[in-house]
Amino acid sequence: MGAQTEKAISSLKQQRLLLELEYNTDKECFRQQTEETGIMRMVRRGDAWFPLTVGKSHYNSLNQKVIEITRNNDTDIEHNFEYGKPVSFFTIEKTDNKPHIRYLGLTSTVSFVEGNTMLVVIPDDFSVTELSVCGQTGIQLYFDETSYRTMFNALDKVISAEGRLAYLRDLFYSGQKAAQLSFAPMRFPYLNSTQETAVNKVLAAKDVAIVHGPPGTGKTTTLVEVIHETLRRESQVLVCAQSNMAVDWISEKLTDRGINVLRIGNPSKVNDKILSHTYERRFEAHPDYPHLWSIRKAIRELRSSKKRGDSIHDKIQSLRNRATEIEIRINNRLFDEARVIASTMTGSANRILEGKRFGTVFIDEAAQALEAACWIPIQKASRVILAGDHCQLPPTVKSIAAMKAGLGKTLMERIVENKPEAVTLLRTQYRMNDDIMRFSSKWFYNGEVEAAPEVKFRSILDYDVPIEWIDTSSPEYHTSDTQKDGCRALPTDDFKEQFSGNGFGRINKGEAELTLDVLKTYFTRIGKQRVLDERIDVGVISPYRAQVQHLRRLLRKREYFKPFRKLISVNTVDGFQGQERDVILISMVRSNEKGEIGFLRDLRRMNVAITRARMKLIILGDRQTMARHPFYKELQEYIRQLHSHQQ
Repeated sequence: MGAQTEKAISSLKQQRLLLELEYNTDKECFRQQTEETGIMRMVRRGDAWFPLTVGKSHYNSLNQKVIEITRNNDTDIEHNFEYGKPVSFFTIEKTDNKPHIRYLGLTSTVSFVEGNTMLVVIPDDFSVTELSVCGQTGIQLYFDETSYRTMFNALDKVISAEGRLAYLRDLFYSGQKAAQLSFAPMRFPYLNSTQETAVNKVLAAKDVAIVHGPPGTGKTTTLVEVIHETLRRESQVLVCAQSNMAVDWISEKLTDRGINVLRIGNPSKVNDKILSHTYERRFEAHPDYPHLWSIRKAIRELRSSKKRGDSIHDKIQSLRNRATEIEIRINNRLFDEARVIASTMTGSANRILEGKRFGTVFIDEAAQALEAACWIPIQKASRVILAGDHCQLPPTVKSIAAMKAGLGKTLMERIVENKPEAVTLLRTQYRMNDDIMRFSSKWFYNGEVEAAPEVKFRSILDYDVPIEWIDTSSPEYHTSDTQKDGCRALPTDDFKEQFSGNGFGRINKGEAELTLDVLKTYFTRIGKQRVLDERIDVGVISPYRAQVQHLRRLLRKREYFKPFRKLISVNTVDGFQGQERDVILISMVRSNEKGEIGFLRDLRRMNVAITRARMKLIILGDRQTMARHPFYKELQEYIRQLHSHQQ
């Protein structure tokens, strides 16, 4: 065994140990939340629906028994249910007049979600009547055992790999240069120079290439072009991403280019364009499907008939064989027609992809995925193309010990360090006013990212400074005779952060009120009618979920904002990943004597927040608390200089 192989295997074994640590921490967190958090708090977090209405059950095109459920209240809370997530049903029962939760002892899977309606896969022998306890049935997200098992399996296969997979494993863990093909670069007149370089570098890569896309630089545009060009050379490619939302987005863009996409799994947002490309819809649209359905129905009827004996067993077996034959025929047709197979990374382990091989796998959002998750689709390919930005949102790791020991380091970061020659940084951004972009460019990208001429000076108001920091510790916003810019004065104590308990996050009530006051003032400056006519959209971001929910409640209560409801969205930083708005307000929440800022020290999260704004960015935060950290101190100084130049 060579030194290179030894190093790679040793590092991957370490990864596996850290993943076990994360698995145990995550499982324990789930147990504590379930036992101690209480159902209504889980409902408010978006992790449970209660009470719910149980609808009809039926068999879907994949021959799974599904049941329809609808949530009855709190329908404006954004929930965390999506395709493929494990769930568990429960009922609330009273013993000695005290309510307690009884779980129904089965783990099901979400098959489809739209708004307040969900389809859940249940076992064939499960009695639906058991769920029909009037008004007292609920469903909650369950611990995701399957994803961990899939990641462990992937690591085990890579550790013991031979052939091409072993070559990629050793290459990614070494300083050895990635192999390149040599040919004259192609011209793409509709791309900018760095996008064109990225496409050519990917086409020339024999082993691996990375498209590093800072905010607004057209990473998806570049990736779609790369995939389109690769399909001139290969008959089919695998395209994966960490989240269902990212898979939907890239699938939609590929479909717009006229590429036949087969989407494994169901989309996060119901959209007819994407739905028509899902495996399930394509399967049931096949001409042989009605015949298959009638055979499956006959098998179910025979199973439930009172007769027993060898003849029925033989008949069922014969029908099963015919059904399998038709399924294989439909599957072969669907896969033969598709040029792109698209799924999440864990979704690429789906049994319908078993034994499938691809020349190239494209992994989008690669900087948000644990390394173990990336190895799931890489096993199926000879060449790996990663796209993302390791200066934006990192993977979620709950175990502090595992994080410190390196579990949070992604495969993309590893390759960027080991193989700078394989990386192309996209340098022109098309989203932000230059003043908004420049701080992020300097801090995260060595000042290499520049604003495209068409967006450089974009603004809503003339002579407006594109970034403001509203200092919530300033006396002018607290109880006084004067009111600054139409913002109501509030008691000083209202501007101190409060802990809302049970890991539910932090909240700053004064800052939330002020955030909406500041937005109202800005709308007044623009003119209410202009905001509506030009559909000037707004994102209100807070890193803390409790603050997000508090802001949503306040927004609903304020009469002034009623006409603008569809133009204003309030969400966490993670919820705004990949999105942009004309105006962004960020409520920082933290305000304390010790200058503690918690996970706001993760500057990648802040990079995402400040780069969502096209034309105006307003940050609300306690200047003194935040300035104890060099990043926020420098950001405040940068904003101060912008304002002094304007005067």
